[in-house]
Amino acid sequence: MNDFRAAGHAAVDQLADYLGGLADGPVWQAMDPAARERLLGLALPEQGKGLTELVREIGSDVLPYPMGNGHPRFFGWVNAAPAPAGVLATLAAAAMNPSSAGGDHADVHLERTVVRWIAELVGFPHPPGAGLLTSGASMATIVALGTARNRAARLLGVDVREEGLSALPPLIGYVSAETHSCVRKAAELLGLGSRNLRAVRTDAAGHLDPAALREQVRADRAAGLHPFLAVASAGTVNTGAVDDLAAIADVCAEERLWLHVDGAYGAFGVLDPAVAHRYRGLDRADSLALDPHKWLRVPVDCGCVLVRDPVELRGAFSLVPSYLRDENAGGLGWFSEYGIEQTRPFRSLKVWATLAASGREGIARDVAHCTAMARRLGELVNAEPDLELVAPVETSITAFRYAPAGVPAEVLDQVNRALPVAVQERGRAFVTGTVLGGHEALRACLINPAVTEKDLAVLVEEVRASGADLLAPLNA
Repeated sequence: MNDFRAAGHAAVDQLADYLGGLADGPVWQAMDPAARERLLGLALPEQGKGLTELVREIGSDVLPYPMGNGHPRFFGWVNAAPAPAGVLATLAAAAMNPSSAGGDHADVHLERTVVRWIAELVGFPHPPGAGLLTSGASMATIVALGTARNRAARLLGVDVREEGLSALPPLIGYVSAETHSCVRKAAELLGLGSRNLRAVRTDAAGHLDPAALREQVRADRAAGLHPFLAVASAGTVNTGAVDDLAAIADVCAEERLWLHVDGAYGAFGVLDPAVAHRYRGLDRADSLALDPHKWLRVPVDCGCVLVRDPVELRGAFSLVPSYLRDENAGGLGWFSEYGIEQTRPFRSLKVWATLAASGREGIARDVAHCTAMARRLGELVNAEPDLELVAPVETSITAFRYAPAGVPAEVLDQVNRALPVAVQERGRAFVTGTVLGGHEALRACLINPAVTEKDLAVLVEEVRASGADLLAPLNA
């Protein structure tokens, strides 16, 4: 173990230097073509390399070319800077290397605790067994919708696990144009069919309209169809909009629909007293998908699904072959009875370390800082005559665009479509684009508590400068 000890010390020093120096370098830069080709063309060595040599190669060939998400001026997608406590815990979890499917060992019990912690943070009811960690919100959504599908089938007198989808009439689900694409993927993979997902009307800010949901459900029932699911958003990925969860929950209760809430990015916004009112009704969902690897900064991968009824969850997935029987499993059984994965990584240690290092107070403070910075960015955008805020700032996403007066709409779309890459290539800030209301726009996501107002000013400056550069030849 001497080689491991020496290499381990070198690796920690190397990573500390890397994390400590992120803010001083470019946010992102394209890989050197030679370095890219070197990684693409690596041959499997005939003879093994020493650990110290491997650490050195990581430092020279990998760490210099990050995605950029560790930098405080990375505002792209919803990718977090990793919490140092989670980085260290990941190393310890890998050293233990258990399968967290079940049994009586530390990772299993720690997972039950951190799932409970997550539920407590967002105020979601959590009976034991009603949740588990997943690879991310996409897998959490598959688990949640699979549970909803099985309940709907049972209410129709069908054991879908035994009889299959052919024994079921089409089941109808309801989403909005702003619903995350993982919901459609889940519906397709579960055999529900994307054409059976009805797109419900939204308001101008992207909130699902509860009255329109009620109307559409009743119209489908009158047509002899079988509505079973509604999906609401606790923070959309485009603008951070939070649906009227209480009103949607009322409709679901009246119409006997399973209410799934996508809170992957935004549900933790409930910890900020300034915006907590937007989340009223979150605790009434039947299932909730969250991503600790987003706003909580747990190192990837780590999602979470919470379900109101653990019996429904276990009933959808439990399968215990004879070779996995475990008399020490206890009444809750194994985690593998509640989801897709059999062999499961030790995710809970990095969640525990990340949350314990900050405590509830620190987590809430970081969330509130991010939402405040997003609102401040909205103010900076409004102060510039050539920028335009395109949606209200509800959580920690600010959607805006470059829009000088007198420029035709089609030209503005052309410029704003090219703007994200132009900003990224300059290296001082990183922002990504989207389409809102049929027009190209930028969306800056703020989930790094290290962000400052100076960083926001740099982003505004870079967008304006890049926009002007892109517009100039079009006006020539």
